[in-house]
Amino acid sequence: MARAEDEFLGRLDPDMCVVTASAGGERAGCLVGFASQCSIRPTRFVVWLSKANHTYRVARAAHCLAVHLLTRDQHTLAERFGGETGDETDKFTGLDWTPGPGGAAVLGDAAAWFVGGILHRVDGGDHVGFVLDPLAWGGGREGPLLRLSDAVDIEAGHPVD
Repeated sequence: MARAEDEFLGRLDPDMCVVTASAGGERAGCLVGFASQCSIRPTRFVVWLSKANHTYRVARAAHCLAVHLLTRDQHTLAERFGGETGDETDKFTGLDWTPGPGGAAVLGDAAAWFVGGILHRVDGGDHVGFVLDPLAWGGGREGPLLRLSDAVDIEAGHPVD
């Protein structure tokens, strides 16, 4: 990257979230740093999933995705979803989760979550944006949210090309 690009991107510190998908009898989830509300009325949200990721492959066939905010003290949970690959492990083993709308896996310990129906998929390069129409909301864990700077030590389960 060019120096100016490094300086700009290095100053960003977005909230991290765990995105889960279920389709064809498979469950998957990953730690995501590219996510944002993208419309006020109607409410829309977009999450960007890496094409190298198992969650992306499951999400291509899913009708809904669940998006979970974590608190800073949930670093271990962030490591599970960001540092392991669903190609080799079931990230949901031993976790408290329930099926939500469209079968999306909702994590029981999230600070906040929503399940959204997938409206559009947008190819953005090495990531695909999933534009979501929120269908259900929940959560309630208190505390400061996990940000990129809190998760910088997590080595990605899939390398970034």
